[in-house]
Amino acid sequence: MIQDIFPSNLNIEYKTIEAKDDDYVLVFDEKGRLYVGGDSSKVILTTKKEVKSNNIIYLFSIDDEKYFLCNEYVEISKEGFSYYTIRELRDKYSGKDIMAMFTAYHLWKWYADNVYCGKCAGKLEIDNKERALRCSCGNVIYPRINPAVIVGVLKGDSILITRYNRGYAHNALVAGFAEIGETLEETVKREVMEETGVKVKNIRYYKSQPWGMAQDILVGFYCEVDGDSEINMDKDELKYAEWVKRKDIVLQPNNLSLTNEMMKMFKESKI
Repeated sequence: MIQDIFPSNLNIEYKTIEAKDDDYVLVFDEKGRLYVGGDSSKVILTTKKEVKSNNIIYLFSIDDEKYFLCNEYVEISKEGFSYYTIRELRDKYSGKDIMAMFTAYHLWKWYADNVYCGKCAGKLEIDNKERALRCSCGNVIYPRINPAVIVGVLKGDSILITRYNRGYAHNALVAGFAEIGETLEETVKREVMEETGVKVKNIRYYKSQPWGMAQDILVGFYCEVDGDSEINMDKDELKYAEWVKRKDIVLQPNNLSLTNEMMKMFKESKI
């Protein structure tokens, strides 16, 4: 999965440090596209000596490599470089490269969406002790993280496979965001019922995953169908929802997502 970068290690601890010339400084445009170069095997990121800005924020480190954000849009031109969406980068790279870009995008999006205070409309300032934005009125804003569930619904030797109407075009599992006041288990029940009309039981936790592309923390569960297994698909949300045998499961084209790992685990009879 995207976070599986061993033996490398992500350190997200907030620090107030200045970038050195060879440290990575990531540049996004107003649409959230990242400026990168390289080929399909190795991404090349911009560094401090290439980015002319005084508005640079430390993000995180991976091993001894430090990553910073240029917290403003700057004109930059470098041969072999271009702006790419995070979805485009997802299809090209893996390992610590894509983990770094997803995590940087998550933080860029948070900074970009929180320039002014939602309480008094004052200008937010970057805190110097923790990852937070503070206003003179006392309002404090922390990074947004959206909890969402990924659900492998099982029926004997079959699993409930879906495809979305919009966005990602490959096989997926039932998924959805937790609502206010819900437990994650309640979210599982509600999302499966809303998307497919199926009741479930024996809900059990599998694994979680950060998913910076959507500012999410994904939480995976397996469960069994409870009673009638007839599917009544939400056609506004899905274009496909069927019970699929282990041997017939078509996996996603890469191994980045929790969804793909959960389908693979079932396909290989490990669940």
